[in-house]
Amino acid sequence: MKNKIKNIFKKENDPLSPEDKLKLIESSSKLVGPGVFYSTIIVITSFLPVFLLTGMEGKLFGPLAWTKSFILIVDAFLAITLVPVLISFLLKGKLRPEDKNPINKKIESIYTPILIFCLKWRKTVLGINIIALLIGVLMFTRLGSEFMPPLDEGSVLFMPVTLPDVSNSEVKRILQVQDKLIKSIPEVAHVLGKAGRANTATDNSPISMVETIILLKPQAEWREDKTKNDIITEINNKLQIPGVTNGFTQPIINRINMLSTGIRTDVGIKIYGASLDTINVLAQKIKKTLEGTSGVKDLYAEPITGGKYIDIEAKRDVIGRYGLTIDDINNVVEASIGGMKLTTTIEGRQRFSVNARYAQEYRNSIEALKKLQVQTMDFGPIPLETVANVKISDGPPMINSENAMLRGTVLFNVRERDLGSTVKEAQKKLNAMMTKMPKGYYVEWSGQWENQIRANKTLSLILPIVVVIIFLVLYFTYHSMKEALITMITVPFALIGGIFMVYFYGINLSVAVAVGFIALFGMAIETAMLMTIYLNEAMNKMVEKYGNSKETITEEILKQYIIDGSAKRLRPKLMTVSVSIFGLIPILWATGTGSDIMLPITVPLIGGTITSTIYVLLVTPIVFEIVKLRELKTKGKIDLIDVKE
Repeated sequence: MKNKIKNIFKKENDPLSPEDKLKLIESSSKLVGPGVFYSTIIVITSFLPVFLLTGMEGKLFGPLAWTKSFILIVDAFLAITLVPVLISFLLKGKLRPEDKNPINKKIESIYTPILIFCLKWRKTVLGINIIALLIGVLMFTRLGSEFMPPLDEGSVLFMPVTLPDVSNSEVKRILQVQDKLIKSIPEVAHVLGKAGRANTATDNSPISMVETIILLKPQAEWREDKTKNDIITEINNKLQIPGVTNGFTQPIINRINMLSTGIRTDVGIKIYGASLDTINVLAQKIKKTLEGTSGVKDLYAEPITGGKYIDIEAKRDVIGRYGLTIDDINNVVEASIGGMKLTTTIEGRQRFSVNARYAQEYRNSIEALKKLQVQTMDFGPIPLETVANVKISDGPPMINSENAMLRGTVLFNVRERDLGSTVKEAQKKLNAMMTKMPKGYYVEWSGQWENQIRANKTLSLILPIVVVIIFLVLYFTYHSMKEALITMITVPFALIGGIFMVYFYGINLSVAVAVGFIALFGMAIETAMLMTIYLNEAMNKMVEKYGNSKETITEEILKQYIIDGSAKRLRPKLMTVSVSIFGLIPILWATGTGSDIMLPITVPLIGGTITSTIYVLLVTPIVFEIVKLRELKTKGKIDLIDVKE
C-alpha cells in the first residue's frame, strides 16, 4: 500500500483518482490521529492541578481549565472525524509536494542547515542547553512569590485606624481633614469617607475605624511618570496625623480578604490565648519586632485595651438607708442613658418602639451623670452620686474570638517587595524573638499568606501525580520507555524560556504563573510528540529501504533520515506553535482591568513555547540520534516504534 501512496506523486496519476485520494487521506489520518488523541489527553491531564484548586484561586482559574478542556475534546473529535471528510471534498486537482510550497521551501532552507550544524556539534549544543537550564534554575531561586498578582481595581481604599476612645466629634473632624487633603491631589477624582459601622448587622467596625474610597481619574490625566504606588505614597505622606495609623488596600480585595480570612490587610498574625492582657503584650512585642522589615507597610496591632467604659457601681450600704434596691438604680441608669421602651406604635404592617430617655445635656458628661435624680420614698429626689460611684474605667474596645479562644491580631500590608520573601523574613525575626510562648498561647499566619500556603500545598501534591500520569500516557502511546523519556525531557527545557521571561518581566511566582506553566507543560509535550512521531516515521522508511542492521545502516544514513523526518514535516510543527504564540502575544500589550492577572499566565507560556520549539526542532533530533546510534552499537539494530497503530 505504501508503494501505491508513493506513486500518487507521479505525474501519470494526476489528477488523483477517488480511490487513491481516499487511501492517502486514510493513511495520513492514521498517522496523526493517535497523536492528536493522546496529546489531547496529555493537555487535559496537565490541567488536573487547576481543577483541584480550592478557594478563590479555584473559582478564578477553574473556568479557564474547563473551557480549555472542552475546546480540546471537541477539537480532537472534529480532527479525527470531520476534518478527513472535509479533506475528501476539498482535495481536488493536482497534488503538489510540500517542497513546492514557497513558504515551506524557504523555512526548510533556513532550518535544514541549522539542524545539520547542530547534529554535527551535538555535544556542544547539548552543553549549551544544560548551561541554559542551570541558569534558569538559578533565576527561579531568585524569583519572588505571592498568592495572586495584585489586580488594579482602579480605586484605592484608605483604612486608617485611630485610638479606641476617640469621640464622635473628633473622628468626624479627622475624617473631614483627611478627605480635604486627599482631594487636593491632582489624580484624585472623588473621595467618600465613612467612620464606624454601616447600618447593617454584619458590619462590626468600631467608630475608630475609617473607610475612605478614593476614585482616581483616568491614567491619561495623571501627572507624567506617576504610578498608583506614587499616589498612595503621596497620600500617606500628607496624612501623617498623630494617633492615626494609615492603611491602604482596594475595595474589592479588602472585602474578599475579610470574608475569607477575617484579615483586612495582605498579611495578619493571629495570637490566640486565654488572657487579653497577655495577648496584648505579645501583639505589641510582635509589632515592635516587625518594625523596619523591608516590604512591611501599614503595620498595626489591633488594640485589645484602651476602650473607655462608664462604670456605675451602687453603694450597697447607702442605698439601704434610702430604702432603695439595686434594681431601682439600674432602672434610673437605663431610662436616663440607654432609654426605656414605653410602648409600641403600629403603622400598617410596620411596628415601631417608643423609647424615652433624658435629653443630651443631662447625660453628656460624667458630672451630668452624677447629678441624675433618683426618686426615694422618704427623702425625695437625690443625686445619683449619693448612692452610686460613677467613674470611667479602661477595658477592651472589642473582644475577638476564634476557634473558641480569645484572639488578637497584628496586621500589615506588603508593598515594594514580594509577599513570600517579606513573610519569610518576618517569620525569621519572630522565631528569634519568640523562643518560648506562654502555655496555652500560639500564633498563626493568615491573610494572603494563608491562601498561598494552601495553593502551594495543593500544587505540590498533585503535580508529581500528573507527571506520572503523562509519562504513562506517553508510554502507552509509544510502547517504549525510551521514547517516553525523550518526549518528557522537553519539559524542563520548555520551562527555561518561561522562567527567563518571568524573571525579566519582574513578575513574582504566583498561582497565575503556576497556571501558565501548567498550560506550557501540556503544550511542550504536545509539540515534542509531533516531532517524535515524525522521526519514528522516518526510521520506518529508512528500515524499509536499508534493512534493520548496523551493517546496512551507517551514521550518515541515520542522520539523513533524521534530517528528513525533522525538516519535511516542519510546517505542521510550526503551525501548532504559531497558533499558540500569535494568540497570546496581544495579551502582552493589553491594558485595563484584568490585564494584571492575564500577564503572569501569558508570559511563561510565550517564553516557554519559544524555547520548547527551539528544543524540539534542534535538540530532540540530537537526542534521538544519540539514542538510535547507541541502539545500533549495543543491539545491532534500532527499535522501531509504529505510533500509527
